[in-house]
Amino acid sequence: MLQGLRVVELATYIAAPGAAGIMADWGAEVIKVESPEGDPMRRFFDTIGTDQDANPVFELDNRGKRAVVLDIRSDLGREALKALAATADIFLTNVRPAALTRAGVDYEALKAINPRLIYCSLTGYGLVGPDRDKPGMDVAAFWSRAGVGSITAPKGAEPFPIRTGMGDHVTSLATVSAILAAVHERTRTGKGRLVETSLLRTGVYAIGSDMAIQLRFGKLASTRGRREAVQPLANFYKTADGRWICLLPRQGSVDWPRIAAAAGRPELVDDPRFASAKSRREHGQALVDILDEAFGGMSYPQAEAALDAGDITWAPYQTPRELVEDAQAEAAGCFVDTPDGAGGTFKSPAAPARFPGVDDTPRGPAPKLGADTESVFRELGWSAEQVAALTTHA
Repeated sequence: MLQGLRVVELATYIAAPGAAGIMADWGAEVIKVESPEGDPMRRFFDTIGTDQDANPVFELDNRGKRAVVLDIRSDLGREALKALAATADIFLTNVRPAALTRAGVDYEALKAINPRLIYCSLTGYGLVGPDRDKPGMDVAAFWSRAGVGSITAPKGAEPFPIRTGMGDHVTSLATVSAILAAVHERTRTGKGRLVETSLLRTGVYAIGSDMAIQLRFGKLASTRGRREAVQPLANFYKTADGRWICLLPRQGSVDWPRIAAAAGRPELVDDPRFASAKSRREHGQALVDILDEAFGGMSYPQAEAALDAGDITWAPYQTPRELVEDAQAEAAGCFVDTPDGAGGTFKSPAAPARFPGVDDTPRGPAPKLGADTESVFRELGWSAEQVAALTTHA
């Protein structure tokens, strides 16, 4: 889908490499620029004190890319990066703004070289304001500062961290969207532009429905435990064989009789305690207890059949281990075969969209550090001596 677009990625960790990784899956040529030390995510398992012979976290966001090593602290490294940017459609970076300016590879500098360049800056907190140069990881900027964690935890619970890369990958999606909007704009104007995304702004949008309430009304209900839920029908119930189901009624009261019937308790519809949404909320704990008993008396297959018969919105509450075996996840293309670089493949999460009729499997493995430095710069017309000097400086 993106064949013909060249992306130069000067980035580390997850959010920006993840955005470039999606574009690589969709056909763009992505050249990953790393320092001589390499992207720290190459050492992800070392960092957490675990020895592994593979690094699926790094492989997910970097498969199908080409990798070059440049030391942009040196004059030659900066010259080489500018040479790459001159040939690029998109320059994507999560390096902090002040460091980019010091290196002479900020937006204005690269725009002067390539006016068609779409320059995307992904930061923790944005390009303007007192915190523009603060380091920002997703646990800090997306989860903690943007309020995502505080409204996710039930009221009274202590803070806990987001799972690896979750806020980063949401920001990856926002970044791809923004870049492709700029690509479309360029078809009209012939000019590139600066594109800005941040973990903070994406986090605010991720909880946008709640933030809209907060901004409009000045207050927001907290997340509560199952028995204290504001909407007791929008809840989780455990079957007799120990499996949890997620129940989610649609707006209005159309689903209440169907849920009562699926639970084997159709008479609940006529119980004055549960006759309206307001009364069900007022007697929520009693209703949760009743439904706990009802679904707790069914096996998972029985609950599944009853809920599907009522055309009710529900889903199994699954672990990643269970998801691997989910036939619908497989059918939906959630997993793809990724080349391992040794003639085999392994399963990995797919990019987040499918283009029917187009092969969306990754085109190659995650590259070794600097694996393509020589070939990339020889393609740019650099001599063998120039490339040798470049790799020596790196």
